[in-house]
Amino acid sequence: MRLLEIAALYAGVNILILLVLAVLVVAGRRKHKIRLGDGGNEDFIRAQRAHANAAEYIPAGIAGIVTLALFDPATPVWLLHASGLCLTAGRLLHGFGLHAGTLNLGRSLGMVLTWVAYLLIGGGLLYVGMAQQL
Repeated sequence: MRLLEIAALYAGVNILILLVLAVLVVAGRRKHKIRLGDGGNEDFIRAQRAHANAAEYIPAGIAGIVTLALFDPATPVWLLHASGLCLTAGRLLHGFGLHAGTLNLGRSLGMVLTWVAYLLIGGGLLYVGMAQQL
């Protein structure tokens, strides 16, 4: 599998995560009859925050993974998979954890995995960017 194909895999899965979270927001609006804002409904607010948080983290993660893939062959395959798996697992855990309510293991572990993905992506980009200069 080439690097851009790996990046496309993780981009596709994470975009589908965003779609599912968006559908849950729309379903919450219908269920609680909320036309605008959050209606002060705790369940709906959590659904909105789960989607918004994913929308804050996923695009930068995908952009970083795709940029790493463009540095083929300088980017190790394991780095793309590690970054993509951490981002994807982190976003899934965080999304489900936030829907569940209070601070829980899903939310906490989801954020840690997302930050690990960012660390891998950021470090990897520095590495391949500097390797190109040498």
